[in-house]
Amino acid sequence: MTVRRLSAGLVAVALLTPGVAACTTTGEAGPSATPSATATGAAPEADTEAKQALLDSTREISNGNFRFTMSGAGSTAQGQVHQPSQTAEMRVRLGESTDDLAISLDVIHAKPDSWVKLDLQGQAASGVPGADRLNLGKYHHLDQSRIQGNRSLGFDFDNVDPAGSEALTQAVTDVRRTGDGAYAGTLDLSKAADAGSLDPSVVTALGAEAKSVPFTATTDAQGRLTEMVIRLPEGGRPAGQEIRVTYSDYGNATEATKPPADQVVEAPPELYNLFD
Repeated sequence: MTVRRLSAGLVAVALLTPGVAACTTTGEAGPSATPSATATGAAPEADTEAKQALLDSTREISNGNFRFTMSGAGSTAQGQVHQPSQTAEMRVRLGESTDDLAISLDVIHAKPDSWVKLDLQGQAASGVPGADRLNLGKYHHLDQSRIQGNRSLGFDFDNVDPAGSEALTQAVTDVRRTGDGAYAGTLDLSKAADAGSLDPSVVTALGAEAKSVPFTATTDAQGRLTEMVIRLPEGGRPAGQEIRVTYSDYGNATEATKPPADQVVEAPPELYNLFD
């Protein structure tokens, strides 16, 4: 296997990058979600109250004080955002140690600084360009001018949701309430391709199927989003995968801890090249 570069988009790297995921996952789909059925081609009438409830459910996220998880294509990401201290952190795991290539990323942001610790495992690890120049196991201090606008390494404290759930709920085309704080329906992924939990290339690959993708969602007693599950069509890349995003501890996240000085090195050009 030849490893070229990690794709742009930290979450996309972990969850939906076709080239990397193909090297590290079995391609088995997770359990099916149970959204509203559209197999007959006739979508049920939209429930405007349910859609508004979903739109409202993302408001608290913008306050930037929560923990989150994301999973899909055999990989996971978890972390927290703490706007009061202008800090955030994310831990990403792509693949297992028994795979040809397993990638771990530990990213910390404490405005105005950012660091990333990268770990590569598996037989293909030596094939990652510049791997011999990286200080694996150390935190690489990042040049903000090199990562501004980079979905992999940067973080925007004016747009604090790594998953982009506001964009996802705005892309809902049909939804109905299925229980207390439970919803199901379809969304148009082509209208949410910039959401951090999606890889734009996957949305493009879905073509017309991207316009009607099933999802389920839940909210807590305060109406705040706690989970969204998106089921990619079987014809997609990766086929039939499930994207799951969760939110918890609203208002109770904590300040991210900066890495110890003796564990920090300046990032070499090879690291930035991986995420171009």
